[in-house]
Amino acid sequence: MRPHELGLVEAAEAIAARRLSSVELVTDCLAVVAAREPQVGAWVHIDPDQVLREARRLDSEPASGPLHGVPVAIKDIIDTCGMPTCSGSSIYAGRRPGMDAACVALLKRAGALMMGKTVTTEFAYFKAGKTRNPHNLDHTPGGSSSGSAAAVASLMVPAALGSQTAGSLIRPASYCGVVGYKPTYGDFPVAGVKGLSHSLDTLGVLTRSVDDARLLRSVLTADTVFPFSSSERWIPSIGLCRTPDWLQASPETRHGLEQLLLSLGACGARVGDAQLPSSFAMFADLQRKVMAYETARSLAPEYDGYREQLSEPLLALIEYGQGLSTEEYSEARSSAEQGMVAISPIFDEWDVLLAPSAPGTAPLASDGTGDPLFSRMWMLLGVPTISLPALDGQNGLPVGIQLVGSRFGDDRLLRAAQWVEKVLSDRPRFSLL
Repeated sequence: MRPHELGLVEAAEAIAARRLSSVELVTDCLAVVAAREPQVGAWVHIDPDQVLREARRLDSEPASGPLHGVPVAIKDIIDTCGMPTCSGSSIYAGRRPGMDAACVALLKRAGALMMGKTVTTEFAYFKAGKTRNPHNLDHTPGGSSSGSAAAVASLMVPAALGSQTAGSLIRPASYCGVVGYKPTYGDFPVAGVKGLSHSLDTLGVLTRSVDDARLLRSVLTADTVFPFSSSERWIPSIGLCRTPDWLQASPETRHGLEQLLLSLGACGARVGDAQLPSSFAMFADLQRKVMAYETARSLAPEYDGYREQLSEPLLALIEYGQGLSTEEYSEARSSAEQGMVAISPIFDEWDVLLAPSAPGTAPLASDGTGDPLFSRMWMLLGVPTISLPALDGQNGLPVGIQLVGSRFGDDRLLRAAQWVEKVLSDRPRFSLL
């Protein structure tokens, strides 16, 4: 196995054991970048000389943490000292912040190496950048964490930071065939991350395995101990959640999830249907309202001073939000809080819920970055979610499955995801026929 094929945990263990140096790992990753970046377009900034200097420095020093010498990519809405942060907008072209975002500082404290900045859609909304899906360049990688998902899927880097306000982690993970983990709202620090909607914006990670996501969670929550592997035998209960928007998923995706549930049951999990309260049918629309109202206010400086440099989709969102009253916004937030209470008993019955990550495979790049519909409700509720690569579409593109946990139940969600990942690895991928 070549160094660039190692996951985050594998690379960290190899460097800690001195079987691999940071320079060797980074050099191999840079070779993949050189070969694939002209087609995939995952990066907005990467400086090979800077990266290699940092790798040599880390190799010359004692290990400083669990990620010592391992490269991580950073979405370009996240401040990085010494690298540009432009938020996918010409308004901030060439901007170089003088201080790292809190999440970057925590990564560096753990010894990680900042590989570079990955492409984001404009202000993490819908206007796509140059990135293409590594599995088929005619298709979108999803948005807004486009470059982060594509870089991990292309084996350019073992892990990347992304963010989600509607479906910006889960959807790209599904389209690109990688693991995308969004924690409980508020678990990861967002200081130094360009904001869009303060009650929804959530930092997250894109990796090649659940173990890799767990390691990044321990770093980003500043936990002092991370178990690299777990011998605990635990089988979760899994409820299939046919969300209010279930019929918006392709028939192939719905069939694939139903067949997967049967497979998980055959492997020992207690499975069945999970029923949501009828009031949840309006939650996707409520998420849109909250997002629009808050975006209209958080991007007020850009709207007032640089309106001509904003895309039509972003202008439409801002102007929709400007038209919403504070009373409408407060009612939406109140409904969300009631929903957080109403969903709690469901997780007394089920450890996790199983739902679509996206309607189906990645659409053509010319058709946009895809629909975040199957993440909107969970974002409004603030619950943790994770997308795992599980299915193959008729066109050969990957389709993820989404596992949903209870608020502050991230450890249980990740343990369940580890078990599901093991089941998936032990059998051929389902093909959506």
